[in-house]
Amino acid sequence: MSLSFDKALGIHAEALQLRSRRLELLASNLANADTPNFKARDIDFRAALNDAGHGQGLRMARTNASHLPSGPAGSGLEPKYRVPSQPSLDGNTVDPQLEQAAFSENAIQYQASLDFLNARFRGLRTALKGE
Repeated sequence: MSLSFDKALGIHAEALQLRSRRLELLASNLANADTPNFKARDIDFRAALNDAGHGQGLRMARTNASHLPSGPAGSGLEPKYRVPSQPSLDGNTVDPQLEQAAFSENAIQYQASLDFLNARFRGLRTALKGE
């Protein structure tokens, strides 16, 4: 019987990578809060996880050549520009309070993914040792 880490770890490994990528984007947004014409970017975590193949949604089928594709162009992993609630005069779209809140929330969720992975590895180790 072979051991598949993909099945054993579930979505937590991919979630950890997505959370890490999102932390980088949010940190970049915060670092450039005072940069003129900087546009805040973020990824849609739910769409990116669905693109990884673990979502519950169904893929759309193109029944006509004139239909828009639903592939990588609409991918959740592709960073999208954030629509500002109140644009600044210098063209910067970073809202520091919103970015800091999103960063904190994502950091907590990143830690939760690490905790889940740690528990999975601990369970696998216990199962292999036969304790």
